[in-house]
Amino acid sequence: MYFPLIDASGDAQAQASIGLCPETLERLDRVIARHLEDGRYPGCQVAIACRGTLLLDRSYGLARTGEGLSASEDPWGTGDVQGLDDRVLPASSRTLWVLYSNTKMLIAACLWRLAEAGEIRFADPVARYLPGFAQNGKEGITLCHLITHQAGFPQAEVPAAMWSDMRKVLAFYNAVVPAWEAASQVHYHPLSAHWVLALVIEAVTGDCYRAAVREQVIRPLKLEDELVMGLEEPHLQRMAFLYEPDPLRDGTLRLRAESLSALWQRSAVPGGGAYGTARGMAALYQALLLGGRLGGARWLSPRTLDYAIRNYTGDRPDAFMGMPMHRGLGPHLRGESVAIRGLGDIAPAQTFGHGGVGSSYCWGDPTSGVSFAYLSNARSPEPWHSQRMNQLSNLVHAAIDPIRARA
Repeated sequence: MYFPLIDASGDAQAQASIGLCPETLERLDRVIARHLEDGRYPGCQVAIACRGTLLLDRSYGLARTGEGLSASEDPWGTGDVQGLDDRVLPASSRTLWVLYSNTKMLIAACLWRLAEAGEIRFADPVARYLPGFAQNGKEGITLCHLITHQAGFPQAEVPAAMWSDMRKVLAFYNAVVPAWEAASQVHYHPLSAHWVLALVIEAVTGDCYRAAVREQVIRPLKLEDELVMGLEEPHLQRMAFLYEPDPLRDGTLRLRAESLSALWQRSAVPGGGAYGTARGMAALYQALLLGGRLGGARWLSPRTLDYAIRNYTGDRPDAFMGMPMHRGLGPHLRGESVAIRGLGDIAPAQTFGHGGVGSSYCWGDPTSGVSFAYLSNARSPEPWHSQRMNQLSNLVHAAIDPIRARA
């Protein structure tokens, strides 16, 4: 399968030529090794890329531990539990990890393509595309409000039983009553806003949102083997199982429902259900850093990217995150605040990216051209997750010589 980045992963000379400090990368490696030794997660994967070149692609530990819930359990109550594969499976470069909210970047990128083509405008009311959405005081909510987490209904989570019928999802969100007026707060919407954005994508394209993301984002970037919206049978053997701390047994992990639910795996919940590799996410961010080009093909214009990747919420704190998040039309930016979530405190202000709850973060640094992706297979609690990501991202930033990287 064609991969759009030049693969120089593990090539110390290539890393040095772009200005990555090998001693600092070794510290990154040691920190991850310590996490595994401490039982924080079974496995993870990291990738670093710059100037269209994959410089690091490293997998650690286990994608599956061979232990977990029995196949008779049905954690989500959806009746679609599949048999549990109890083999131990080492993590590899082909392992697919749940992206959680990194999925939001795929939805955003699809919307950027539609906006560039004139099919949507982020300033438009949602009701222009979904007329029934205007009910219950939602007529003023725009696409921009949704994607910058200002829409006013962060807790309106559609039940899993509706995921496979978008007509029911539409009826659910048409009936939602906002908790507060749009734009009066910034408050992270974990899943709700992106279900509505997926409905808009379907209304505009006439296709299901999974297919639209594949057609607008994944296929043009030639990342079909790296980023997956909706797992199919061939993908299942590559899927990392997902774990979390077991509240009944200190220091141990238990399997999460995502590893057993065919509904979850097929649905690719638009706010958090895609799967991918770290090198696939690093490549996506390379396309954003390279002005919309990847592997010689133009995908988006630089001006569309400039419009999408800017701070639309200023220094207003995100009520869910407890700090300013500097929201763009998809990613958030480092900005000038003292601290930031996930991107690394020492990151340049223009750095942008997104994370996945308790498990991952991916970002791009326009000052150096470096992109970084870290994916793991345990949903770790706060504050450890944020502390871990700050440390890992800071180590990557510390390894960068921006002058040589941009030379």
